[in-house]
Amino acid sequence: MANEFSLGADKSPQRSLLRALGWTDEEINKPLVGIICAQSDIIPGHSHLDDIAKAAAEGVIAAGGKPVILPCIGVCDGIAMGHAGMKYSLPSREVIADGAEILLRAHAFQAAVFVGNCDKIIPGMLMAAARVNLPAVMVSGGPMLAGRVRGKKTSLSTMFEVSGAYEAGKIDREQLEEYESNACPTCGSCSGMFTANSLNCLCEALGIALPGNGTVPMVYSARLALAKKAGAAVMELYRKNVRARDILTREAFENALTVDMAIGASTNTVLHLTAVASEAGVDGVNLDMMNAISEKTPNICRLAPAGEHYIEDLNEAGGISSVMRELDKAGLLRTDAATVCGRLGEVIARAKPADGNVIMEISSPYSATGGLAVLKGNLAKDGCVVKKSAVDPAMYRHCGPARCFNCEEDAMKAITGGQIKKGDVVVIRYEGCVGGPGMREMLAPTSAIVGAGLGKDVALITDGRFSGATRGAAIGHVCPEAACGGIIGIVEDGDLIEIDIPANSVTLKVDEAEIERRLANFKPILKEADGYLAYYRNSVTDAAHGAVRKKVIK
Repeated sequence: MANEFSLGADKSPQRSLLRALGWTDEEINKPLVGIICAQSDIIPGHSHLDDIAKAAAEGVIAAGGKPVILPCIGVCDGIAMGHAGMKYSLPSREVIADGAEILLRAHAFQAAVFVGNCDKIIPGMLMAAARVNLPAVMVSGGPMLAGRVRGKKTSLSTMFEVSGAYEAGKIDREQLEEYESNACPTCGSCSGMFTANSLNCLCEALGIALPGNGTVPMVYSARLALAKKAGAAVMELYRKNVRARDILTREAFENALTVDMAIGASTNTVLHLTAVASEAGVDGVNLDMMNAISEKTPNICRLAPAGEHYIEDLNEAGGISSVMRELDKAGLLRTDAATVCGRLGEVIARAKPADGNVIMEISSPYSATGGLAVLKGNLAKDGCVVKKSAVDPAMYRHCGPARCFNCEEDAMKAITGGQIKKGDVVVIRYEGCVGGPGMREMLAPTSAIVGAGLGKDVALITDGRFSGATRGAAIGHVCPEAACGGIIGIVEDGDLIEIDIPANSVTLKVDEAEIERRLANFKPILKEADGYLAYYRNSVTDAAHGAVRKKVIK
């Protein structure tokens, strides 16, 4: 099991540098395993990842490899939310993928364990795993426990909505501070089915992570044991020469999208699964495929913000393995797909049956179709996305006057200032990949709408995107975006917008001739950007294609 540096006099200079690190002959001659670790003292989900990485390293050592812990950046979406910092969140995904690729290839690693936890870190790592195509295993840091206020479980999404309620004068300062002090009681990824936990759960469905990766809480000792098993698993993959793309196949993405719809995951998964599939060379993972899978996949699990349960509850109910076992009853999964610990069917066979509470039986789902829906129409010719499972049924169909804003900040002022009325459709544009640039999440506006008591009466449409913590009639990823000449850019205050989620449509109710007249005179706004954001704006594709970089000549 020699590595690039263990043989030959020509590699003596490289070995001298490894000896400078204190490596022994035995270590130099072992397979080198890079452990990409996103530990950070600013992200609650990442503050403990050094312990997870060390546990993974112990697993690698026990299985005969030489682990090396390597760094990775990360952005906390919750902390970046509601200000200019959120512009950097989605763009950071490409930096994470690039950084991991550079470190793993430049130092000739033979396998990799990816240790992350939060929103863009996990998909960035998945993209890198597909790109470098080494034997690879993902292991997350685990979710935080739900908060508790006055006997009721809460989370970060509750906190944003409580903030909106305070701004609307519905609660006092004392109540606000009570929630603030108790919403996030431990470190870990935020406790609902938000983007971080969605991706960590879908890693299990993709087969690139061990069972429990998405649900075992950060504070449990089982999380450290899982990391050790991940280190041992990557060594087994190395010995069998099973690489990331052997696992990240079309069958794997079909399984992941099926589980995505069954659990009502974050709308951000649409961006990220598309991007990972692009890196893995898997064609056809697009909005049409997602809608087709949604149409045949029952929604059998509803965690916060769509329901009253949290990730810790899903863990106790059997986790994602139990969700997949229920889906398999209806023949909805490709059980022959490879995983890091055998075929998917073997994983499912060991799972607990559905409890009928957190995980509904396939015969009695929350809904017959999936938790996400892709809408199309003249307002979004290339598609837009809504978390259907988190929408009040009263808003499945809605037609109301547009209230248009060219940035998130202006929309927030109107919402918190009481300018938005029942029936309105809030339109926030120039927040897309190019227009932002960076495609900010709109958790603050959606939470302000819910906090103001308008969640059943007001819709929000944007070419930006939403946090997995968003609930309500929140429709994002509108393509084409305003900055690229999309029709969302020529909507005027008072125009009627019709939303029909069951029919997968969103329509600007304006005469076609008038639309053409407006488009002929339309000059999109180009916001100022410098540094990395300027580079990102000039290189990114649209959200319908995963907001990946434009392809370059290889």
